[in-house]
Amino acid sequence: MNTKNTGSLENLSLFDYEDELICGVDEAGRGPLAGPVTAAAVILDPAHPIEGLKDSKKLSEAQRDWLAEQIKKHALAWSIAESSVEEIDTLNILQATMLAMRRAVEGLKITPSLALIDGNRCPVMPVRSEAIVKGDDKVAAISAASILAKTARDHLLAELHSIYPQYALDQHKGYPTALHLARLKEFGVSAIHRKSYAPVKALLKDI
Repeated sequence: MNTKNTGSLENLSLFDYEDELICGVDEAGRGPLAGPVTAAAVILDPAHPIEGLKDSKKLSEAQRDWLAEQIKKHALAWSIAESSVEEIDTLNILQATMLAMRRAVEGLKITPSLALIDGNRCPVMPVRSEAIVKGDDKVAAISAASILAKTARDHLLAELHSIYPQYALDQHKGYPTALHLARLKEFGVSAIHRKSYAPVKALLKDI
């Protein structure tokens, strides 16, 4: 099965996957020091194509929010799931990410015949799956999943910011920026921080 392309966004389902009901799957939030990791699964509707889908990192916040609304409105099915900070610390971030992806696929109201996963490995789940490196810029359904996962996590971090304003989560979304690290040193580790991550673990050792 050929998954190569020239680097531009293509709906590969039109070519390699024409006999499959595919869902795209992607995650957001593997790198942050705080908050859950989120994942999304999307089955697009060929009768309602959505213009502008691409890797969520290449879109502005306003573009992502608008596209997220279109995806939820026009997709045949979509699902968003997460793995908690506790699961990340217990399982490790890779396994927690795989778990969130599996939950997203299992949450779809329609069962796909094939899940196309962004990256180089697939979660263990009943649905057949295939990993596509940089799939969020190659497969429209994965791009859609990337956008839903990213916007869902950003909105969640905005809610967490209202509970933990001292960490300025609204500015860095939990990523290890200089500001976040400075606030961690000043205010200490909270319940939403990933204690298995080196910068957080180092602070706990100093307590």
